[in-house]
Amino acid sequence: MDLSIILKNLQISMEGIQYVDNCDSSADRGCPLAMVLKHIQDMLKTSEQGVFILGTTEQLFLNADVNWLFPDIPETELRSIYIDFVKSLMYYAALPVCDTDSGNLPPSFFREIPGRSCAVSAVMQALLLRLGNTDAPLSHITRNRSLTRALASFMCVFSVTHLQDQPWTSEASKKDALSLLASISQTIGHECFLDMLCGKTVDDHTGVLQTVLDMLKSELTKENWKRNQATKHVFSWILVQVKRPWLSSYLESVFPPSLLISDDYLLENKVLGVHCLHHIILNVPAADLRLFNRAHVIYHALFNHLYTSEAQLLEVVLPCLLDLLSVLERPHADISCPRKRNRYDQVLCRILTYMEMEDKIALRLLYATTLIPFIERMGIVIVRHLKRLERVIIGYLEISDSPEEKTRLTILAVLEKIIQVAWPRIECRMPVLGRSLLRLLCDVTRETQPPDVKKDLLAKTTHCLQMLDYCSHGKLKGILEEVDNTCANETVLECIKMITDPPS
Repeated sequence: MDLSIILKNLQISMEGIQYVDNCDSSADRGCPLAMVLKHIQDMLKTSEQGVFILGTTEQLFLNADVNWLFPDIPETELRSIYIDFVKSLMYYAALPVCDTDSGNLPPSFFREIPGRSCAVSAVMQALLLRLGNTDAPLSHITRNRSLTRALASFMCVFSVTHLQDQPWTSEASKKDALSLLASISQTIGHECFLDMLCGKTVDDHTGVLQTVLDMLKSELTKENWKRNQATKHVFSWILVQVKRPWLSSYLESVFPPSLLISDDYLLENKVLGVHCLHHIILNVPAADLRLFNRAHVIYHALFNHLYTSEAQLLEVVLPCLLDLLSVLERPHADISCPRKRNRYDQVLCRILTYMEMEDKIALRLLYATTLIPFIERMGIVIVRHLKRLERVIIGYLEISDSPEEKTRLTILAVLEKIIQVAWPRIECRMPVLGRSLLRLLCDVTRETQPPDVKKDLLAKTTHCLQMLDYCSHGKLKGILEEVDNTCANETVLECIKMITDPPS
């Protein structure tokens, strides 16, 4: 398409814009490129035909002469022209400002955003196509790559805003945003998005991540972070892309926003914030987390979340807290220092308190699942809590969560783990635990359950009884041999026989 036609569609007169190979920025007439892009920016602010304007702008970038698009003017000035232009494109497809306390707007507010996003993505793709022209002289390629790097952080934020599954995105806008993200990396000269963010090595400081985080910093303050509904999702998505060993270099930038989001009163924000904190814990060296008491700050923030009854939040808080304790406390297997009570005991006591009172099946299962890694990491010192664990196990075995019986199966796995780890202290608890397991055998045979579930329950219960017999040096076997055969179910008797008369 001829440039004159494109400019006419943009309501720009050729008489006012001189098509030249070079721009003299000091001349009164100004730079034609700057004037055209400024005119487009003004039209996007006032016109209701923004999508048409952007379509014409795309044709401008695809058809204009490369020397006109990237004139021979000071690099800082050219960079400023294009940064202002890209910012205006981002503003055109930006989300409406949210002034509510919740930080969420109804989906109807985003009806026009997907279409605008697709139009902006097409313009940015066209610009990147011309910037990535490898047929240009080497000096032009170097300058264009430098310009692309300057624009990359803005384009990255735009792409990440529109590539996630959110109320302001559609399948088309997500596809275009993802394609744009790949084009940015390719134009700069990187094989993947992570290389563009962080550089190819830890010592490679050419990545744009710090620039991106600096851009988000002003929007992630206590006063502003809810005004743009996308900001927290952009921050979270970019954060989880960065792993060891790169993340520690950006800890000062990612730590405060993650705490801020996790400290909100809304459940979805708490979950998102804890998700960010967990990623930081897993990907930053323990020494860096302990520096300036960062790990202690995270611990207190997470510990306060234990008071919740929301399963969705506890699902992310409990694993995060468990991994954080590995940073704060020495391994219990380390016998070089006294095994004093520490935060492991504090957290486990809190969990056991809630387990004893909890009546919701979903939370009972969640708590029971959490006990296994706690027992594995605490080791033999779990004996401090055997009395309370015994009460919890007995109580949980009594309540059925048919048809899947996940809670009972999980608590039986907990009992197996306790016997394996704390076997020297199990013999004295054999009468109480054995009686509870025998009662479970009788209950399972009477209850209506799927055959596979019943088989698993009987097998796990029998195995726990065998382990108890081993820890009690055969005392349980002697007690079971006295069971009256006429009063017990045949299935129960078969399970008992596996303990009293195990197959050779």
